[in-house]
Amino acid sequence: MSKYLNIALALGSSIILFSSCEKFLDTAPQGKYTEDNYPYPEGGSTYDQYIFPAYNDLRSYSVHVDGFVNATSIRSDDADKGSTASDGGADVIAMDNFPVLPSSGRANSLWLGYYGLINKTNRAIHLMDSVQNPNQDEAMKIQTEAEAKFIRGYSYFMLVRLFGSVPKFDKWFEDPASQNNIPQSTAGEIYAFIEEDLKFAAQNLPDVWDRQYIGRATKGAANGILAKVYLTQKKWQPAYDAANMVRGSGLYDLSQSYAEIFSEKGENGKESVFEIQGTASADQQTANGIQYANLQGVRGSGNWNLGWGWNVPSPVLEAAYEAGDPRKARTILYSSTTATKHFSLFNEQMPVYPSEVPNPMYNHKVLSDPALRNSISRGSWWMNIRILRYADIVLMMSEAANELGRTDEARTLLNEVRERARRGAATGVLPNVTNTDQAGLRDKIRHERRIELAMEHDRFFDLVRWGTAQTALHAAGKTNFQNSRDVLLPIPQAQIDITKGVLKQNPGY
Repeated sequence: MSKYLNIALALGSSIILFSSCEKFLDTAPQGKYTEDNYPYPEGGSTYDQYIFPAYNDLRSYSVHVDGFVNATSIRSDDADKGSTASDGGADVIAMDNFPVLPSSGRANSLWLGYYGLINKTNRAIHLMDSVQNPNQDEAMKIQTEAEAKFIRGYSYFMLVRLFGSVPKFDKWFEDPASQNNIPQSTAGEIYAFIEEDLKFAAQNLPDVWDRQYIGRATKGAANGILAKVYLTQKKWQPAYDAANMVRGSGLYDLSQSYAEIFSEKGENGKESVFEIQGTASADQQTANGIQYANLQGVRGSGNWNLGWGWNVPSPVLEAAYEAGDPRKARTILYSSTTATKHFSLFNEQMPVYPSEVPNPMYNHKVLSDPALRNSISRGSWWMNIRILRYADIVLMMSEAANELGRTDEARTLLNEVRERARRGAATGVLPNVTNTDQAGLRDKIRHERRIELAMEHDRFFDLVRWGTAQTALHAAGKTNFQNSRDVLLPIPQAQIDITKGVLKQNPGY
C-alpha cells in the first residue's frame, strides 16, 4: 500500500471518498512545511503554512495518546487500565480507579496539549490577519480561518468536558506569560465560544478536499462536532439540525462493514467524518505517526510485543453485548487460554493468558495488519484515530429526535445502525428495536451508543451527560467515583501555581 511507502503530510482530521491506499499519495512529510520553506503547491494556499502546525499537533502524544486514552476511555466502565498491576504507577491507576489528583501528570499534559493546540490556531489566525498577501483572495483566507476555528472549537470542547471552567483565549499571546492573568470562563461561556467557532467553520469549510489534501477539516466534520456540542448541552433541536446537515450532504453512509472500518483499508472511508491521520514507513517508523495504537497494543513478547497493553475492554462491556452481535468480535480481542485457542481477525493465534500476556482481553479495534507490522514495525504508529463516524451522527440524530418526542423517527434511525451491525450474522441476531415509548427507546439508544462506539472515547462523556456515571461506574467496580467530584478532572496544580492562584480548583479536590 502506497500510504506506507511514501511518508505523508497526515494533516489530521476528516475526509471520505478515498481508500487508505490513496490517502497519502502525492503529499509531503508531516511537519516538513514551515513558514520559511513552504513550497505553495499548485491548488494550495499560501495561508496553509500557518495552519499546518495545528494539524500536526493533532497527532501529538499530549493531545490524542496517553492522557486522551486515559481520560476518555480508561476512566469509563467500558475499559480498564490493563497491562500489569503496577505499570503506569499511581497516576494512571488513579485514572482507572479514582480520584485523579491535582498533581496528575496526565491531567497536566492534557491541559498543556490542548492549550498548545489552541495557541497554534490563534497564532495562525493572527498571522493571516497580519500578513498582506496580494496573491490570495479573501475566500481562501476565510477558508483557512475556518480550519483554525474548527480545530480550536474541537480543542475547547475537549477541555470543557475534561475540566469544566477553563480560561478562554481568543487571540494569540506573543508572550505566553501574559496568559497567566486570565481567569476561568464558565462552562456556559466556553460552550458559547465553541458554538461560534464551529458554526463559522461549518459555514466556510469545503464539503471535500482535493485528493492531495485528504485529511483536512470539512463542513461535515464541523457540523458533526457541533451536533455533539449541542447534544452535550441537551440542546436537542440544534443537535438534530447539525447532525442532519451531515446526513443531508449525502457524502457519508453506513456501507462499510463494521469489521473493515477500523482496519487500514477502512481508513478515510464513507463513514469517516473526523479522523486523525498517521503514517509510517520502514525508514520513518514513528516520526510521522501517532502512538495511539502502540499504547493499546498487545503486551507480549516476540511477534506479540505490540505495545503497552493499556486500555483493555472490561468484563462489564463484554457482558453488555446482545447474543451473536458481530461487533463484539471486532472490539474484543481475546487472549488464548490453555484450554481454548483464540485468533485475531487476521487469523493469528493469540498468545496464552496469563503465562504469555498479562490480560485476557485487548482492544481489537487498534490491531494492525501483520503484513505491515512485519514490513514496518510492531509499533503500528500508522494507525488513524476515528474521532467521529457517521454511525455516531445517526445515533445523535436518533437521541435528539427521541428527546423531541419524535419516537418513530428516532427508532428508524436507531435501526439503521443495527441493520448494518447485523449484516452477515445469523438470522434473528440484532432484530429491529420496536419500542414506541420515549423512555424505553431512550434506554435502547443509550445501549446502542455503548456497543456501536465501544472503546472509541465517547462512553465516559456520555455517562456524565446522561447523569448515570456514578451508577454505571460503581457497577463496574469503580466505587471510588463520586459524582460531586469525578465528572471533571482536577485543574492541574502546576497550572494553579503558575498563575499564582488565578485559576481555581474544581469542587471536591
